[in-house]
Amino acid sequence: MPDRLEFEITEGVLMIGKSYIDDALCELHELGVKLSMDDFGTGYSSLSYLRQYSFDVLKIDRSFINGINVKREDRNLVTATIAMAHSLGLSVVAEGVETREQLDLLEELGCDIAQGFYFSKPISAKELISFKYTESP
Repeated sequence: MPDRLEFEITEGVLMIGKSYIDDALCELHELGVKLSMDDFGTGYSSLSYLRQYSFDVLKIDRSFINGINVKREDRNLVTATIAMAHSLGLSVVAEGVETREQLDLLEELGCDIAQGFYFSKPISAKELISFKYTESP
């Protein structure tokens, strides 16, 4: 069931510009594997990559999430990124969510998924099996 797999790739890898990367991403997409652009906003040609490849998910880099509640510029960039991604039919993941305030604002802005230490520190596969999320105070 390839549709249950998601392959993340950073802009840095795409910037290398090797044809085998293009071929591999096309083959993965044809198999039904979801493609995710990781660390969006940290490279130089993000928008052209969104046109060039069949991405399903866009992951907003944590550097934009860190200041989302205190810097208007960060909030505006995240707002625009979410709107742009949704207009292209992409799901949006916010990386590096550490506070309830960040999560609340991301939900308000229409972000689809959030990940970060707010939910849990990194854990092993064995720990994941018995993991139960509890809301932080």
